[in-house]
Amino acid sequence: MIYSMTGFGRGEYSSDAFDVTVELKSVNNRYCDITVKMPKKLNVFEDRIKNKIKSKLSRGRIDVFINLDEKAHDNYDVKANFDVLDKHVTVYKEIVERYGLSDSVDLGMLIRLQDGIEVSYLERGEDEYWLSIEPAIDAALEKIVNMRRVEGEQLKSDVLSKVANIRVVLGEIEKMAPMILESYQKRVKERIEELLQNMKADVDETRLANELAIYADKTNINEEIVRIYSHLEQIDGILDGKGPVGRKLDFLIQELNREINTIGSKSPDFEISNYVIELKSEIEQIREQIQNLE
Repeated sequence: MIYSMTGFGRGEYSSDAFDVTVELKSVNNRYCDITVKMPKKLNVFEDRIKNKIKSKLSRGRIDVFINLDEKAHDNYDVKANFDVLDKHVTVYKEIVERYGLSDSVDLGMLIRLQDGIEVSYLERGEDEYWLSIEPAIDAALEKIVNMRRVEGEQLKSDVLSKVANIRVVLGEIEKMAPMILESYQKRVKERIEELLQNMKADVDETRLANELAIYADKTNINEEIVRIYSHLEQIDGILDGKGPVGRKLDFLIQELNREINTIGSKSPDFEISNYVIELKSEIEQIREQIQNLE
């Protein structure tokens, strides 16, 4: 499966204690570079978060945004301090009895007593946080992986179409290659015969054959054509394989470009030079596309 390095994923999870939102954004990068932005209280989980992401995404600059809302009704406990309340009620009753008062102790009086009601805030454990963060990360990862897969398949299709175009153009060059020497041989011989005729001298066929043999060796592009076909086969194989492919393809594109430049420098034929320009254009477009592949 081929994956792009560009994608976005959002995951949410709610528990009794937290509402968590995770967003993942990825773009091209030579390596796997992860930046995490989250509340300071979650910094303890940074390595765990990065390792989880690396298990699914092998390349790209990945920005992680984590938002955590702690539910206010769940982070504290309220209890009556009966030791304090009992002492106050006892004192109130003693005062009423001593002075013959008619007032009675009511709830409003008791809840206004300092320390009569205790509010204690709960300490969250790491496990409690992680049990809410992890499902949100998993959901975001699933979405970004799917997006990168879809775009990766589109890029693969585009690269394969350009590889097919390269094969067509290369086939035309292959047909024309033998004719280069024949055309050159004819032009050179006609020119030499014309010059020697004016000089009233004979053509040295042996020397002419040697010169043409040297020229044929210098302009022979068969080896470059064979290597280009081999590189194209390797590209097909890589695109049909598994795992990251971007770096392998980048290397092969460099090799393709080198072979095509050699053909351009060897061939004096104008039509082949135009084909070389067309090939270089296709290769440059492939190079741009594979920069997005994982």
